[in-house]
Amino acid sequence: MQIRAVIFDYGMVLSHPQDPTALNNLLTITGLDRSTFDSHYWTHRHAYDMGKLNGRTYWQQFGSDAAVELTATDIERLIENDVLMWCTINEPMLAWAKALAESGMRIGILSNMGEETLSYMRQEFAWLGDFHHHTWSCELGIAKPDPAIYLYTCEKLGIPPAEALFLDDKLENIEGARQVGLNAIQFQNIQQLQSELSSTKLLNGFPMPGSKDTANV
Repeated sequence: MQIRAVIFDYGMVLSHPQDPTALNNLLTITGLDRSTFDSHYWTHRHAYDMGKLNGRTYWQQFGSDAAVELTATDIERLIENDVLMWCTINEPMLAWAKALAESGMRIGILSNMGEETLSYMRQEFAWLGDFHHHTWSCELGIAKPDPAIYLYTCEKLGIPPAEALFLDDKLENIEGARQVGLNAIQFQNIQQLQSELSSTKLLNGFPMPGSKDTANV
């Protein structure tokens, strides 16, 4: 069956891994080593992405769990650096998305996202307008890998799951997508994505990521 839509995760697909300067700022503010920080950072992240917590309540919970006393100023700085940590864009992937759209493919974003990062992106990233649809978990109150969020995205794009390709860096989100009938590839890097697209032939006739066709888009 022909693919008529490509759905992109944002973090670690359209964006690069965590910005090291922002990450170091978070470690400095909390006074924690990387391993301890990460263990607490992810504990309540799903609730944050679902909109059950906002930036202030998320970091308050973080401080309570980690036994770190955080002032109101600390929390403001944590929110700011947390946002910036996820906002370094993977330009070749973004160029590929634009090339797909110009070739007639529908493109969408499906991302687990807290409200502060989303607000920053809407203010700073005009390229969001190049996508035909965005699904942000914090606005729906559901998050990947809940089946409902994939089906909602396909419905909004007007494409059945079997005619869409979903890209995400996390295996559990890929497995959730496949359970509802989406074609799905776990993204690691552009070279790996090129290889998998070539072997599956899912996007025959469309530009490939990192190709010369996308360089000047």
